[in-house]
Amino acid sequence: MKSHQVTGIGNALVDVIAPVQDAFLAEHGVEKGIMTLIDRPRAAELYGHMGPATEISGGSGANTIAGLAALGDRTAYVGKVKDDQLGAIFAHDLRAQGATYVTPLAPADHEAETGRCMVMVSPDGERSMNTYLGVSEFLAPSDIDEALMAGSEWLYLEGYRFDGPESHQAFAKAISACKTAGGRASVTLSDPFCVDRHRDDFLKMIRTDLDLLFANEHELMSLYQVSTLSAALDAARADCALVACTVGARGAIILHGQDTIEVPATAARVLDATGAGDLFAAGFFHGLVSGRDLAACGRMGCIAAGEIISHYGARPEADLKALFSAAGL
Repeated sequence: MKSHQVTGIGNALVDVIAPVQDAFLAEHGVEKGIMTLIDRPRAAELYGHMGPATEISGGSGANTIAGLAALGDRTAYVGKVKDDQLGAIFAHDLRAQGATYVTPLAPADHEAETGRCMVMVSPDGERSMNTYLGVSEFLAPSDIDEALMAGSEWLYLEGYRFDGPESHQAFAKAISACKTAGGRASVTLSDPFCVDRHRDDFLKMIRTDLDLLFANEHELMSLYQVSTLSAALDAARADCALVACTVGARGAIILHGQDTIEVPATAARVLDATGAGDLFAAGFFHGLVSGRDLAACGRMGCIAAGEIISHYGARPEADLKALFSAAGL
């Protein structure tokens, strides 16, 4: 038995979440519904205008790992924070969930700070994210512990982390160590604009190295540059052995070989959509490492996503295992 069931690699960030009106987004030049990379002065500017906010440890891949840890799965996470106040918060929160987190800290005198994501939530629950990557951008191959990768059943790569000077080399090192030791690797595409920036690299990785692809419908259509979901699904089926594609309020579509499994969404009041895809991946992975069939994996993913969109923040507040049990899982 390997020491960890799922190890994630991604942007280690603290989310700063506040409700805003659409007029606020227009006034401050924030594009609704996507993630935009910003610098430190822009982060300070937005923070000064957002009003009362909640600070919660986040980062897409870290949210997935935290969800899995809360479910009792053996998890680890790799992501860079600084030896500062927000970095300490991030490390504490993740370890408190039960995840292994041993990535070396950037020193206190590093010119960048721990990364943060300004999450502006509109009345319809849509989230517009402006992200200052900070030191998370400088994750390097030297931060990849090959023994940790080799001791992992699954590797989960966050697409957002492709935005970094040495990220691709770090991912390649992690994949090689994991798969050489008999593990499997996956990626989440993260955002359509992230896909636009790194399409060729994503496609090469998916076709040559990956066993599982997570995406939503917009990301998948962006990846293959097609105008219909069905065309994107056909292309993805040919490129990856297992595909889990979320389709918003319609739930999810799972592809495995020639099989197509459609899973309905879990009814939920949408307060904040932040982390919906992250927790879908957590629920799906929980089913997968527990030996459940793919339909059950998809249902677990949708239940976990339904829980996360019912409150602010992308870390679960309810007992996910209890929710699975209530649904007969």
